[in-house]
Amino acid sequence: PISAAGFSSQAFNPHYPHTVRATETKQCSDCHVAQANDNNAIMAQLLLHGTNFVNFVGFNAWVGEERHVEGVQVTEWEEPQAVIGSYLHRYAYPDWYAAHEKRGRELAEAHEHASGGAAACLQRRGEYLYVAEGRGGMRVYDVASIANKGVSQRIVTAPFSPLGHDTHIASRNATCVALPTNQPINPRKNQGELMRVTNQEQPFHAIYNFALITDAEEGLILVDVNSLQDGEPRNNFLRRALTWNGGGALKGARHVTVGGYYAYIATDAGIVVVNLDNPLKPKLAAVVPIEGARATALQFRYLFVVGAGGLSVVDVTIPEQARRVESAQVPLADARRVSVSRTYAYVAAGRDGLAIVDVENPEQPRLYAKFTAGGKLNDAHDVAIGSTNASLFAYVADGRNGLKVIQLTAPDTQPKFYGFSPEPRPQLIAWKTTRSPALALSRGLERDRAVDETGGQIAVFGRIGSRPLNLQEQRKLYLKPDGTPWTVRNLRDPAQFKP
Repeated sequence: PISAAGFSSQAFNPHYPHTVRATETKQCSDCHVAQANDNNAIMAQLLLHGTNFVNFVGFNAWVGEERHVEGVQVTEWEEPQAVIGSYLHRYAYPDWYAAHEKRGRELAEAHEHASGGAAACLQRRGEYLYVAEGRGGMRVYDVASIANKGVSQRIVTAPFSPLGHDTHIASRNATCVALPTNQPINPRKNQGELMRVTNQEQPFHAIYNFALITDAEEGLILVDVNSLQDGEPRNNFLRRALTWNGGGALKGARHVTVGGYYAYIATDAGIVVVNLDNPLKPKLAAVVPIEGARATALQFRYLFVVGAGGLSVVDVTIPEQARRVESAQVPLADARRVSVSRTYAYVAAGRDGLAIVDVENPEQPRLYAKFTAGGKLNDAHDVAIGSTNASLFAYVADGRNGLKVIQLTAPDTQPKFYGFSPEPRPQLIAWKTTRSPALALSRGLERDRAVDETGGQIAVFGRIGSRPLNLQEQRKLYLKPDGTPWTVRNLRDPAQFKP
């Protein structure tokens, strides 16, 4: 749902830091960059950028395929909505768990729709699924009825005549689509004296009006998608607001990650950083050469890149000064997509399955494990991470093998599962043969993200006048006036603390 101010109604309560207690509960590195550079994930959580750890995948995993889009049921309907095949499933629904085991752990329920091309990138927000379909352009599907047994076609391109609904954007070769947030929002509600004066709400940044599409031939396309959020079904017609190629800088664009008003685009040239502070007047901010760059994931000061050489890391503390961290390289033969969840990066690594990389210190990543489920996971194209009922899961688009569901933590395999970032203990718990080879997955709802990397508010805050830190305020926590980071170390001797 959407709040009265147009922000996501996933409310956050503001509390000032615990720095005035007689008994200290916080240390220096809880709020500032650590000298050891091992708290990047903690800083992302502190600033409410989100950590991708508690993302909510929900009842269905949304899969993009070579010729289809598909919603695969991965949890039970009843509460608690246990992930099918999980630890909780075994104890909460023993009869259904036994039936799942009897089926060989194959998931039973799914609904699909033919796509206009290879659905290699997709994102669900609310009742709509945004899909980049190659030569078929970008299309938004209505998936509101996915759980409605009274509807014969659960996924539709229009809920009524196409004459009254057109959410297709034709393009030469749409490779990816991204939203500044996947939480439901409505920027048009956030206007007027009621919002600015009475409610003391700050405005949305203009980037939140748009969906961003990368096209391998056309570059970057912006589409105003507010009509899909306003509750009015008669104006659902999408049109291009911008097509921009930066003088050829975006040739071969194939993936985009949005961090506030910056877009990080994987291209033939490497990673191209685009400043969209004024969305309709983009500026080329930086180019970081990385051979064969395929996809990226962002966490606080670092961009994680998968490409021909495996996993690389780019320092984007100041996006205009983005630089490759030469010491940060994890060789992988066929790294395709990456998702970073707190202190681990999960890489869809083709025939090597799921590669798990420890990125607690982003400048010193190390391979933690490769998981192939005994050879059953051998065509990994994409991965999405999410938490359900205190356990962590990875959903993997495994190409010709379909969808795989992997339980990463559970009470019986990882006793420290309640920790900030417990070591994963992967187990294959469920799978589904998809209608055509599985290429991509929609990220789950970002439940711990309230503000973006440039200080733009996403979610409503629980007290009048409260708001997140803006970009300048955030940077005071970790940057010197000259733009270089300052760091801290924790005091080990309790006697050094002064009440």
